[in-house]
Amino acid sequence: MRTCRRYSISAIAVLVIAGSMHLLIAAQDGSIILTGRELSRVVPPGFYFQGLTAPTQMRNSAAARFGGNRYVIAGLVDTSGYAADVRAKYEGFLITDSAITINGSELGTGAYGFGFNNDGKLNILDLAGNEILSVATTKDSQMKRPRPLMMTKSGNGIRLYSGKDYAVVEAK
Repeated sequence: MRTCRRYSISAIAVLVIAGSMHLLIAAQDGSIILTGRELSRVVPPGFYFQGLTAPTQMRNSAAARFGGNRYVIAGLVDTSGYAADVRAKYEGFLITDSAITINGSELGTGAYGFGFNNDGKLNILDLAGNEILSVATTKDSQMKRPRPLMMTKSGNGIRLYSGKDYAVVEAK
């Protein structure tokens, strides 16, 4: 009787562990929005773009981790030192340490400038200020308290918001 009970308990434990493995695997593939110390640890204090370094607005920074150690980091910067034409297209940085898609368009590993414009577009710029990607954004009319920059989970990816406008970022 005791042997049967011991085998039953062992069998149940094996089934529970085996049944939980898919949850562990799914958690590694999903995205996690970073906060607090973890966010402060990955967001740079400043960012170089078109010949100048501008300080990061830490309150308007966001980061997400995909899986174990793949990151997407975005932040607004103080653009007051830039010329008016640069300020019109550049508002912050986007750093990714692995390939991603933004609204389905591919973007490789790297550091980029970005800007949301009034025409409903998110423009990604190389460090010299050249546009390398432009995607249409979606307006989230349900957003209660829009912020200048934020990230939220969205399926297997994240939404990168500027106010109520967003683009979906997913790991590739």
